[in-house]
Amino acid sequence: MKYLFSLVTIGALLLGISIGSRAQTEVTLLVPNPFRGPLDKVVPGFESKTSYKLKVTYGKGMGTRQQVARGEIFDVSILLPPYPEALASGNIDPKSATKLASLTLALGVKKGAPKPDISTPEAFKQTLLAANTIAYVDPMIGSDGFATQAALQKLGVVDQIKSKTKLSANSTIVGDVTAKGGADVCIFYLNEMEVPGLDVVGRLPKQFATPVQVVAFISTHVKDAKAAKALVRYLSSPDAESSYKKDGLEPAR
Repeated sequence: MKYLFSLVTIGALLLGISIGSRAQTEVTLLVPNPFRGPLDKVVPGFESKTSYKLKVTYGKGMGTRQQVARGEIFDVSILLPPYPEALASGNIDPKSATKLASLTLALGVKKGAPKPDISTPEAFKQTLLAANTIAYVDPMIGSDGFATQAALQKLGVVDQIKSKTKLSANSTIVGDVTAKGGADVCIFYLNEMEVPGLDVVGRLPKQFATPVQVVAFISTHVKDAKAAKALVRYLSSPDAESSYKKDGLEPAR
């Protein structure tokens, strides 16, 4: 009986150590700022369902690609395209690429201002030509600025509106400038447009404003592959997708 009791005690201790070890497993994650809001809402669910601890590092949309390319190590990195340098660095596994959602560009105006017509590419073009000032993120700094510049180039208006374009370091500043009357219209990601004093006009037409894919990669230097895969699975799960949709993102599937 005493021997049996000892075995049970040892077994319980080993089980406790195993569970405790898993609970302490930390997964590091790199996230671009445009995806911060949607991610913050799903992190608690991941930690409670898996017992893994998540350590999140946030960075600029363009900067996160450079962090990976430089060799900063994260178990999982979420990137916004294009990211050729990150892939070429060998620090992330291309085969692990998992699309989580897509960000869409939208037009905003000062609260209470008339909402212009952006229902078609031509209508949107006329709206930009009629505006006195157009604000968006510097394409050399932010992913939304890069996407905006690409959309405007497809529309063929970059040179025509260059003199009345106001660039800022991030979407918060762009939104604030517009809300205070410093710009007639502004462009950045829809999920970031919850700015006081700003009204959302709507999404830009997809004919020229292609949704930006949010993609997760597992590091080639991952500490715990099982934990990293569990994180990517959760971030691409139906529960997470439902949360993303509520934030204005388009689903991956």
